[in-house]
Amino acid sequence: MAFQGKKLINDPNDVVTEFIEGLVETYPGLQYLDGFPEVKVVLRADVSSATYDKVAVISGGGSGHEPTHAGFVGEGMLTAAICGDIFASPPVDSILAGIRAVTGSMGCLLIVKNYTGDRLNFGLAAEQAKSEGYKVEIVIVGDDCALPPPRGIAGRRGLAGTILVHKIAGAAAAAGLSLAEVTAEAKCACEMVGTMAVALSVCTLPGQVTSDRLGPGKMELGLGIHGEPGAAVVDLQPVDVVVSHVLKQILSTETNYVPITRGNRVVLMVNGLGATPAMELMIVAGKAVPNLQLEHGLAVDRVYTGSFMTSLDMAGFSISIMKADQGILQRLDAATKAPSWPVGADGNHPPAKIPVPMSPSRSTKSEESLSRPLQLTQQGRILEVAIEAAANEVISMRDCLNEWDSKVGDGDCGSTIYRGATAILEDMKKCYPLNDAAETVNEIGASIKRVMGGTSGIIYNIFCSAAYAWLKVNTQSESVVTAKQWAEAFEASIAAVSKYGGAVAGYRTLLDALIPAAAVLKERLNAGIDPCTAFLLSSEAAMAGAESTKQMQAQAGRSTYVSGEILASVPDPGAMAAASWYRAAALAVKDKYQAS
Repeated sequence: MAFQGKKLINDPNDVVTEFIEGLVETYPGLQYLDGFPEVKVVLRADVSSATYDKVAVISGGGSGHEPTHAGFVGEGMLTAAICGDIFASPPVDSILAGIRAVTGSMGCLLIVKNYTGDRLNFGLAAEQAKSEGYKVEIVIVGDDCALPPPRGIAGRRGLAGTILVHKIAGAAAAAGLSLAEVTAEAKCACEMVGTMAVALSVCTLPGQVTSDRLGPGKMELGLGIHGEPGAAVVDLQPVDVVVSHVLKQILSTETNYVPITRGNRVVLMVNGLGATPAMELMIVAGKAVPNLQLEHGLAVDRVYTGSFMTSLDMAGFSISIMKADQGILQRLDAATKAPSWPVGADGNHPPAKIPVPMSPSRSTKSEESLSRPLQLTQQGRILEVAIEAAANEVISMRDCLNEWDSKVGDGDCGSTIYRGATAILEDMKKCYPLNDAAETVNEIGASIKRVMGGTSGIIYNIFCSAAYAWLKVNTQSESVVTAKQWAEAFEASIAAVSKYGGAVAGYRTLLDALIPAAAVLKERLNAGIDPCTAFLLSSEAAMAGAESTKQMQAQAGRSTYVSGEILASVPDPGAMAAASWYRAAALAVKDKYQAS
């Protein structure tokens, strides 16, 4: 039976902010950028982009994995950590703020775990930072050894082995190496490490119910770090058996996840997932070392045991094995002040927060151009009712979307889209220039970018940005956007999402709702059907496309790690959300036209 999880928190929406505030009070060597709630960046208190003469090493991702990422900020390790909301990739603006705050003339390396949202957000931030003159490189960590060869575009997930990559890259940077050299060492480390996780329980997101996916006497093998289902559910086994299975999977010569063979030197990391007692982690380590030595013929040079990359309150552990040589051991042994490696704190306590650095080329629009018109045109009134209906529809679906997403993802789809829809409604009252279609679309994207993290946030931001770009170029001298122009802007948005996200029709994403909608809209408008009817018919195609995702094998995102049997039980949450807001907008526009 599901029940509300017990948490020592205040508002579930404030947990990341309040965690960071406590962290910097505990460790005086850390500070944060004063940009809450949108910007959540922890950085070294002794580093400024204006004076820093070494390569900055930056990482980040969704929160809920503490002490990752912020706990590994410190001299000799990370220079800054970008914190997203729980299990959600941080937004582009936060990543850019972190880059600007700590990156000097030597440039920066972004270390990113292999999840779609992280790749998209950090990738876009890197490109924007390069356009501002920063030298930026990215390394993607995919150390998961639990899954068969990757399906679709997702690839192997980034797990606790990422921490070892952080340490090696941080030590290389501290030694004064160039950006190219630090990047090369980090890439080499990625190729040398493999990880597999085991869970005894499912984690509970703040403010949500505890899942009962695992029954008594069961354990899950090969899971990620976001509460998604693992590769298999099996009966609980003695720790010797479990450890032996995990090590065989990582070191399998058939899958060749890592280039480790008998006689090699290795590093072992035993990582707790959040609710595993230190006693049990030490038992795992105590069984893993002799197994590696006797069964696999390996020399274990270093052992790190503790909670390094967690999944909130999940009970379980992961094991990471890294092939080692003298160079890697030297980097791992190098001094660091990162508090969770672990290390003590000194008494020097600079100010806890500093201002968020702004882009030197930032352009600001006048208050008049970004304000709600006193009197709306017909187009402005239509836009208003469509936006309001679409936002209210997905707000009402929050719990339903979360429930679906808990089965095929990480359970936060509804909450993420709820944040975006709520911001849109609030911002529309004061700053949407509704009589200007292009600028209104741009402001919707700005609202989404400010509050929505994860893959959904960046995808909808790309969607709005592409529509805005098309409308600005193609409707410059026209006061009213025609139905055909809306349809063409819609197609441009879909093409951009497909281009940058990598998904196409049939991949079980929101595109499976939007692509058929765009096709029907274009077809009916070309046939001379009136715009309201064409819009409504295309919304029916969107709903049908979303429902059809039940029959699809996921090719993108976290659903690729979920069995077909589970996928067939629910539609893709992102597709259903897209179809629902699209249909709500179509119905609202029809009602508005009929009323007028």
